[in-house]
Amino acid sequence: MVQVVTFGCRINSYESEVFKEKLKDYDNLIVVNTCAVTAEAERQCRQAIRKLRKENPDAKIIVTGCAAQVSAARFHEMPEVDMVLGNKEKTEIEKYLIAKEKTIVGDIFSFKGYDAYMITGFEGRHRAFVEIQQGCNHHCTYCIVPYARGNNRSVKKEKILEQIKVLLDQGFKEICLTGVDICSYEPSFSDLVEDILKTFPNLPSLQFGSLDPAAIDDKFIELVKNYPNMHNYFHFSIQSGDNLILKRMARRHSREDVINLCKKLRAVKKDCIFGADFICGFPTETEENFNNTMKLVDEAGLDRLHVFPYSERPGTPAAKMPQVPVNVRRQRAEKLRKKREN
Repeated sequence: MVQVVTFGCRINSYESEVFKEKLKDYDNLIVVNTCAVTAEAERQCRQAIRKLRKENPDAKIIVTGCAAQVSAARFHEMPEVDMVLGNKEKTEIEKYLIAKEKTIVGDIFSFKGYDAYMITGFEGRHRAFVEIQQGCNHHCTYCIVPYARGNNRSVKKEKILEQIKVLLDQGFKEICLTGVDICSYEPSFSDLVEDILKTFPNLPSLQFGSLDPAAIDDKFIELVKNYPNMHNYFHFSIQSGDNLILKRMARRHSREDVINLCKKLRAVKKDCIFGADFICGFPTETEENFNNTMKLVDEAGLDRLHVFPYSERPGTPAAKMPQVPVNVRRQRAEKLRKKREN
């Protein structure tokens, strides 16, 4: 039996389901699908690997995912690990199981194409994720993900429609489009959403992973207006409510953009619920900058907050900027979370 241990985002959850299907005939095999979004996330992955080895002394442990891609040497040095595979290589994980090398991690930026593996379901879930793209071309100053996932690469529309049909035939009622930066789907995210809605008019609920406020166009808003089976929850990657901090993050939206977007969506779908990701204590953030974030929650009418204290990620521009004390980051994060506690 294969055991898959998953850290991080929805796209990792999707890929872990792929591993389970591809490796279902293997025995005594453990795949750890890692996350690299923060240094702490990577530390937790290493800690879990050590525990897995103690509990499974005879198993073959394969480490893959984003942390394996950006920190291959660290995992290679771990005696608990049998094999390290990069994000490019894990798409053909079954091919590398017989390789003699311990570490096979290629240049992720040389990965030009992407053809998602067709899966038949999600173990223990009522909602199915459909991966529509990989990678990201927007190098936000705090983010290591482009170095872990590579450039934007989109799955062909026909393959996405085929995957949705398979999942609907399996009885899933909720389909959630996922990826690293789904709004950058090429040639057009809104056109893809429209094609899905027209192809599957009886789809009960179409949902989305994290949305980039800078990339939501008027066509998407019209689709929200005209198709009641578009789910009423929209989650945005906002990160800060202060324009100076947003600029230093290299985000492509302003606080005014977020407020206007929420107004437009509520105008066409009155029961909209908005969620958002925020980073507190980003380098150079003052109390005034943070207070602008606090104000944005009310001004935009954000309902659900995913809040994280800033965590330095070596190799990113933000890690070289003047840092806010860790205790201040945590205090601000806790204060922001409490704005929407029930």
